[in-house]
Amino acid sequence: MRVPFDDKLWSGRVDDGEPGDTRRVFNQVVPFGDGVQVCDDTPVIVGFGSDEGVRRNQGRTGAAHAPKELRRVLAGLPAKLALTSLADAGDVVCDDGDLEGAQAELAGVVGEVLASGARPLVFGGGHEVAWGTYCGLRLHQERKAIADATFVASRELLIINFDAHFDLRRKRPANSGTPFDQIADDCAERGVPFNYVCFGISDLGNTASLFAHAVELGVHYVLDTDMQDVHLPQRLIDLQTLLDAADDVYLTIDLDVLPAATAPGVSAPAALGVPLSVVEAMVQRVRASGKLRVADIAEYNPSLDQDKRTARAAARLAYRLL
Repeated sequence: MRVPFDDKLWSGRVDDGEPGDTRRVFNQVVPFGDGVQVCDDTPVIVGFGSDEGVRRNQGRTGAAHAPKELRRVLAGLPAKLALTSLADAGDVVCDDGDLEGAQAELAGVVGEVLASGARPLVFGGGHEVAWGTYCGLRLHQERKAIADATFVASRELLIINFDAHFDLRRKRPANSGTPFDQIADDCAERGVPFNYVCFGISDLGNTASLFAHAVELGVHYVLDTDMQDVHLPQRLIDLQTLLDAADDVYLTIDLDVLPAATAPGVSAPAALGVPLSVVEAMVQRVRASGKLRVADIAEYNPSLDQDKRTARAAARLAYRLL
């Protein structure tokens, strides 16, 4: 089910009496569609209100309420001069257990945003959001290849995941732990490379079977122990090498990659995690590459958050992607 843009979520402090630019993000938001024109690369928020995948994966549910809460926190951040516009396409909601139908609907919305020339930023929901986001990008590229003979559908797609977990589980029906195995299967069926890199993997958060499957699929991964502040210079070099070889990038951030003290409001808080400063610097490098086509942020659970710490960290990362 698709829920339209709700302007009541976009509100915040007004500093009209102060000199200079006092705009905040909520001042810049317009509804996507209905004749509203968006410029190329305009960020468009798309919500995916689902924790059906988390429930199937035996996790702690509550992420379905994340899109609204993330909007509320993002709304109050300063717009600054760089943010000229931001659009909101509303939410796709999975409230009936039909995860596959909701993912297909999300793919349609993502494809619609991409077709307009804008750039989707999807707020999950559980990490099952990734399958819907990916399918939307693939759908858009296939349609573009049909409409434009100069566009190559087999462009090199790099999938970058900041996550404590591989999410390469092979169990079906699909859940929040299967999306990248689903993508791997899709790439194999279409005969295209599965270029998947995962930063922040927890050695104790993944079974030996999952590590073996990642190796089998040729996944490039970096453990959380090698993603601390002292490692950032080398990680940025590694990331740039990956970006240079890609045509398009799909970026996905599972908030459980962050330390539990920074992100308590997730299904599986991290004992160690990757510092927010490291994730933020790498996200900014991806954004600066000019190759980012679509991004999503997953696994925020408002019911488990403390002092909105997780929401603030997520909003900070979302802001860097605007």
